[in-house]
Amino acid sequence: MQYPATHLVVMGVAGSGKSTLAAALSRQLGWACAEADEFHPAANIAKMSQGIPLQDEDRWPWLEEIRDWMTAQAAAGKSTVLTCSALKRGYRDLLSGAQGRVVFLHLDGGADLISQRMQGREGHFMPPTLLPSQLATLEPLTPEEIAAGSLRLDISHSPEELVAAVVQALNLPTGQAPGAS
Repeated sequence: MQYPATHLVVMGVAGSGKSTLAAALSRQLGWACAEADEFHPAANIAKMSQGIPLQDEDRWPWLEEIRDWMTAQAAAGKSTVLTCSALKRGYRDLLSGAQGRVVFLHLDGGADLISQRMQGREGHFMPPTLLPSQLATLEPLTPEEIAAGSLRLDISHSPEELVAAVVQALNLPTGQAPGAS
């Protein structure tokens, strides 16, 4: 059975576990994995490192770069797993313009748990002081997005439980990328 190229966008605020889940999904599915942070221009990283929240004018070119990368991967017949905060519906709409099927996996949880996780991270440019601005910006998945196949995932579950839930809910073939024969 052949599947279209699929892009799983693991979304949520900083500290919600995007990188952990994306890496686990990538291993389970055998798909390429990318971090949206890798697509940020130096100016965005400098702002965030100084504790300055990004504005939409900072984000649009970054999101377009991510969308174009997903399209290039799909054109090459590859499915992907990608971390991206994708906090606003408009951002997700732009990313949904990528070639292939785009599914958002929203890692959702309480601010206390997320803050705790952020405090334990080392070497990340996003300081915990920006969490309130991210939570204020977050527009959760809409009923329409969920009806289209996107999922809300509770971060209190283990990465293994979340991977199993995603694979089952989306009926994904493990170990073989969609588009592969």
